[in-house]
Amino acid sequence: MARKRFGKRIVGGSFFAGLLGRAAQYAKNPDKLKDLTRKAREKAESAGSGGPLKDRWESFMALLRLIRAYAKGEYRQIPAQSLVLIVAAVLYFLTPLDVIPDFIFGLGYLDDAVVIAWVINTVKSVLDDFLRWEASSHTG
Repeated sequence: MARKRFGKRIVGGSFFAGLLGRAAQYAKNPDKLKDLTRKAREKAESAGSGGPLKDRWESFMALLRLIRAYAKGEYRQIPAQSLVLIVAAVLYFLTPLDVIPDFIFGLGYLDDAVVIAWVINTVKSVLDDFLRWEASSHTG
């Protein structure tokens, strides 16, 4: 419960509000979205699937695939507000100096993981729809 409140406080803050504005611009630019997903995947893989994202690893990777599919024009069944929120969470993850700077050993990714978990919970139905689409588009 404390993590949920912490995530909501971060997402409701002015720093994240600025990221939402940037995310809205990214959402209009497929090249920026593709670059964003590449950088996020690289950073996540360097942190490792056993790191702070371990509980949400599969969902985070699915968010990155969703952004990439949107950028390629393959999947567009996502509300604009949800896309912007997802992109903002990825931007937050990529920002080294956020609420808890990433260089603080053992704690640096804690806020990132909390924000990602909060966003995943917030857009759960959108993510579930994407995963169903993804499964059906790869099977037939």
